[in-house]
Amino acid sequence: MGTQAQLRHVRTRVRPRYALLPQEGYVLSVLPHWTGAEVRVLASPALGAQFAQYLLHLQAGARGHHEADGEIEAFFYVLDGAVTLTLDGETHRLETGGYALAPHTADYEVRADGAATLILLRKRYEPAAGVPLPAPVVGNEADVPADMWMDIEGARLQTLIPDDVAYDIAMNVFTFAPGYSLPIVETHVMEHGLYFLQGKGLYYLDEEWMEVEATDFIWMGPFVPQSFYATGTTPSKYLYYKNVNREIPL
Repeated sequence: MGTQAQLRHVRTRVRPRYALLPQEGYVLSVLPHWTGAEVRVLASPALGAQFAQYLLHLQAGARGHHEADGEIEAFFYVLDGAVTLTLDGETHRLETGGYALAPHTADYEVRADGAATLILLRKRYEPAAGVPLPAPVVGNEADVPADMWMDIEGARLQTLIPDDVAYDIAMNVFTFAPGYSLPIVETHVMEHGLYFLQGKGLYYLDEEWMEVEATDFIWMGPFVPQSFYATGTTPSKYLYYKNVNREIPL
């Protein structure tokens, strides 16, 4: 935080089709079904996103819960610390890099074993006729293969949720060695919620290159031209969401 004598200069960008949001600009919030949680709302429909994404700082013993409503699915990713997740009656311990998908048909409860930090993403499940319902997914990033992407040795992709039509949500981790980049400017119908886990780089969004670094959040709406170039001396790594595997509503 700057002093009263300093001018205010920020990297924040909020545009109709994208946003770059460094953490220092967030006002803290609370959520009704979470106790002991310091909440930052990263994205919501008010921004233009068709999902909600939160950064949760949990005190030891903090608790959050949700009863299945047949509509909303949730994804958790542990940034640091550890939590105990009860998902449809089964208990799992999620440590740093741990993640879980709670389908729209599942109850869940999260308890912080100690101080912990989580990403939480919530979206409305999109049913499709003849498609099986999604099952819960629980894992840890460390156990997911980091596959070379587009034959680029310095670009590695980890797919956290099965690439199966039952799932209308994708959550991936992308890691770039310093000096490597996306080799194209992507333009696609899926939107993104992207949280930088480590490193820094330059992100291209809708004709503008912007500096980005760990703990930044980016929202990208459908068809926003986008690309990334990793800078610095350590690998750059980010967790990102996209909506997938469904017919386009008309």
